[in-house]
Amino acid sequence: MDDLKYGTRNKRGDWAPNEPIETAPLFAFPPKLLALVKWLPHYFFPWNAIFAASAVVYWAWVIPPVEAMQSLSVGWIAWLYAVNAVCVFFFYGAFELHLYVLKRQENRFKYNGKFPAEQKSKAFWFESQNLDNILRTFLSGVTIWTAVEVAMLWAYANGYAPWLSFADNPWTLALVALVVPVIHEFHFFCMHRLIHTPLLYKWVHSVHHNSVNPSPWSSLSMHPVEHLLYFATAFYHLILPSNPILMLYQLHYAGFGAIPGHVGFDKVEVGEETLVDSHAYAHYLHHKYFEVNYGDALIPLDRWFGTWHDGSKEGEARMQERYRKRKEKLAARKARNTIGEAAE
Repeated sequence: MDDLKYGTRNKRGDWAPNEPIETAPLFAFPPKLLALVKWLPHYFFPWNAIFAASAVVYWAWVIPPVEAMQSLSVGWIAWLYAVNAVCVFFFYGAFELHLYVLKRQENRFKYNGKFPAEQKSKAFWFESQNLDNILRTFLSGVTIWTAVEVAMLWAYANGYAPWLSFADNPWTLALVALVVPVIHEFHFFCMHRLIHTPLLYKWVHSVHHNSVNPSPWSSLSMHPVEHLLYFATAFYHLILPSNPILMLYQLHYAGFGAIPGHVGFDKVEVGEETLVDSHAYAHYLHHKYFEVNYGDALIPLDRWFGTWHDGSKEGEARMQERYRKRKEKLAARKARNTIGEAAE
């Protein structure tokens, strides 16, 4: 498949799409009804449908009976951790195997032309990005994912979270299901801005940003504090009129949904004819430039707060202008402090 029909590749081998990233028309004003109708299938397929289906499968075949979850016990907690770990291993591993081990696409549609395994860095455990990312995913990521899952299921089983049935409240729960991605986007943007503050970035978020060239295993490679903040998106269902299946959907949207944003490829080739959009470019630019695209463009929060980069030359110019103004402010502050110290 010829990726140059869709984008360009520079001398370093880095690929970029021809078209700038568009924010979703969901919050456009005045409303763009035609654009919204065209966009809606992309809202559901393929990713959101996969994560919603996985939540239903979990509820049907994985989650223990309500009576068992009313008390905390090692048995069912260990079972959930094991299932989560196995699912992450196969889901994340499938992308890693296809794109990074077997390299079935070579570097077609790959934003960064280099592969992490080709480069060693002391920023990572054992100087290996892949090994570091895998260990952090299972030691901390899946552990905290499971802990949040257990806490929420225990709350539902004991009546501490509002549990609506689908039979009695179909429209309410359908609405909640529709806004699960919106809840995730809002939560992700807020916590992401928080952990980019200097202190939290240095001690917490820098772990994730070590993966400047992200790959599938980078998705959940985080500091434990960031894992807790990230998976706390499920706690909204402590106050929402919801259902355990929708809470699981929220968790799976965070856990399995981290993959598309870190896969490192704009499109995944399925067979010889089909391409699946990853919608990863906005988040790739965040990993590349650090201080843009704190969200994923479902809600135009970055546009509203002036941190949007759509991958275009204009987006690059806006980012550089913002950097220039910040440097000027820091220089002016430093000058004032120097003058004040001299006066004393």
